[in-house]
Amino acid sequence: FCSSSANKMQFLAKNAASRATSRSSVLTRARGTQRVGAAVAAGNEGLWLPAVQRPEWLDGSLPGDRGFDPLGLSRPNELVQIGVDDNDINAQKNLKGGVDSVFTPERDVVEPTPFAPYSEVFGLQRFRENELIHGRWAMLACLGVFVAEGTTGVSWYDAGKVELDGAVYAGFSLPFNMTQLLWIEAVLVGGAEVYRNSQLDPETRLYPGGAFDPLNFASPEQDPEKVFKLKTAEIKHGRLAMVAFLGFATQAFYNDGAGAFASAIRFTDAL
Repeated sequence: FCSSSANKMQFLAKNAASRATSRSSVLTRARGTQRVGAAVAAGNEGLWLPAVQRPEWLDGSLPGDRGFDPLGLSRPNELVQIGVDDNDINAQKNLKGGVDSVFTPERDVVEPTPFAPYSEVFGLQRFRENELIHGRWAMLACLGVFVAEGTTGVSWYDAGKVELDGAVYAGFSLPFNMTQLLWIEAVLVGGAEVYRNSQLDPETRLYPGGAFDPLNFASPEQDPEKVFKLKTAEIKHGRLAMVAFLGFATQAFYNDGAGAFASAIRFTDAL
């Protein structure tokens, strides 16, 4: 009797452990990042966190890909086809249609539709494009914060209000009012966005070349390895700039509109 009970308890323990392992692996695949041992981690160098395994949908082929997708946002979608419900009026109970098939559509299909060429709204290629564009804007914004505050002494947070009162920039009176500046911004920024969205090739949308690359950094004639390193450097600086500008905005909000330089001075004085 004791031997039978012991065997039964051992079987239940193994079953529970197997279910826990299976559930953990399913949750890990859904979320993305997975912790691994030291031996496997040695082959996953350059990831965003030590001892993690790269998600299968992030293969490292894109610039700046460090396997960071803990929420699985760029995970390929799986479509489920549900069968037709039973519709027999003479039956006592009509059953609902079950799952007929599960399939993954072709990823990153570019369709000839300007402004929305990607077939996956939350696909990896669209995320890549948005991250790169936002990173470039953030780099320009951070540069503008330092240059504007350094030359005028006006906080970037108050630049709009000062402009309404008629500001002087670098010793010159600005000849534009706010309405004219809004129109200029709409034409310049809107024109660039219309041009970018008229391109259907994913690489051309991100790296148009020509006047946007006067030094031919991303030219096809360049060494592919060198171009890849430059693209990686750009996305890394863009990510840093996005975090930096978030810091500027947070400091200005909690320091009564203080700019980047004023916030830095307050920080050093507190030390």
